[in-house]
Amino acid sequence: MSQAKAMLEIENLHFTVRLYENWLRIDLKGNTKNEIVEALENKPVLRQSIGNILDIFAPLHIHLSDIDSVHMDNIGKVKLVLPRHRDVTIPLAVNEAQRLVDMLNPLIAKEKEKKTQRVIEGRKVQEYEEGEREAERGAFTSGSVPIAQPPGVLDELGETGENIREEQERED
Repeated sequence: MSQAKAMLEIENLHFTVRLYENWLRIDLKGNTKNEIVEALENKPVLRQSIGNILDIFAPLHIHLSDIDSVHMDNIGKVKLVLPRHRDVTIPLAVNEAQRLVDMLNPLIAKEKEKKTQRVIEGRKVQEYEEGEREAERGAFTSGSVPIAQPPGVLDELGETGENIREEQERED
C-alpha cells in the first residue's frame, strides 16, 4: 500500500487524506498527533480505556470494501459510514470533499464486488475440500456398503442400511 501511488491526496493543516485504489488513509500530522500521544502517555487511565481505540484511528487506514456509504454535507464534511466501527467524519473544503466523494463511490462499488467474488471463491474451495474429505472418509469404510445408505433401502446382500449400522455398532 505504501509503495502504490495515491490516486488523490488532500493536504490539510492537521491531517492528510490519501486515496488509493483499494484503501483510504488518513494520517494525522504535526501537533495534533503529538498532543494525542502525549495525552495518552501522561494519563495511564486514558491509555488503557481509549488508547487501543485511538491506535485504530491514528493513522486511519480503511479498506474501501469496508465502507457502507459516503455522504457529504453542504459545508464539506465527508461522512464515511462503517458497519462495525464508529462513522468517520472528515472536514474538508467543499470542492475537495466533492472530489473525494466522486472518486470514492465507484471505487467502493468495485472493491465490494471484488470482496463478494473472493467470498464466493472461498466458499467454492471450502465445498470442494469438504467433498474431498467425504470421499476420503468413504474410501476408508469397511466392506462395499456405503455408510450413508438410506434407511429401508436394500443393498446387494438384501440388508437395509439400518441392519448394517447396527452390525457395525456391535463390532465397535
